[in-house]
Amino acid sequence: MRRLFVALALPDAVKDRISRLQEGLDGARWIDPENLHLTLRFVGEVDRVVADDLEAALSVIRAPAVELDLNSLGHFETRGRPHALWIGVEADGDLCHLRDRVEAAAKRAGLRPEGRKFRPHITIARLHGTSGAEVSAWIAHNSPFKLPPVPVREITLFRSRLGRAGARYEAEAMYPLISSAFTVSAWDADDTLDDGEEPDWADPDFDVSEWVGGTWASTFSAQRG
Repeated sequence: MRRLFVALALPDAVKDRISRLQEGLDGARWIDPENLHLTLRFVGEVDRVVADDLEAALSVIRAPAVELDLNSLGHFETRGRPHALWIGVEADGDLCHLRDRVEAAAKRAGLRPEGRKFRPHITIARLHGTSGAEVSAWIAHNSPFKLPPVPVREITLFRSRLGRAGARYEAEAMYPLISSAFTVSAWDADDTLDDGEEPDWADPDFDVSEWVGGTWASTFSAQRG
């Protein structure tokens, strides 16, 4: 049996930015930045036949790439007890269309329809014994929260493996989305920042997908050369 879910993986630079939020709240078990993602469809435990059918159904999805608008902080609670802390993502038309295509693929693979309303978010912590007041204070301290649009160009089918140190997510398969052409001429030749210097996260023209480990992606630098 395999424990699966379909999600959008985040660029490393975005994971790094989110990781800076992950402190200052008692009772929070922070999600490893490597595991941060936006779930499109939780699948659960399935056998090999269903897993193969799901992979086949996902492989024929044709949908445009999306830009994620990470624009809020919030939490989920059960019977008044907070249990998860999240970053909210705008449920725009492209993202909801993509989610609907994934849901249709899941149904074709024989899975039961998802009964819950789609509320796009990125879980950043599990909460244990944290009071509502503490969560509200943490959210207020870190708000307003907003990142530049985060482009995502593929869907990922993840497998979750449980261990003593918690869950570890492994990519089983990735499915490209339809990306629009990138205009190389829009970039200057001086896009590389000095060591330790960060891009202007508040700049609406900053494309986080091209920011890799402290420099702009070399592929685009090469094209400009």
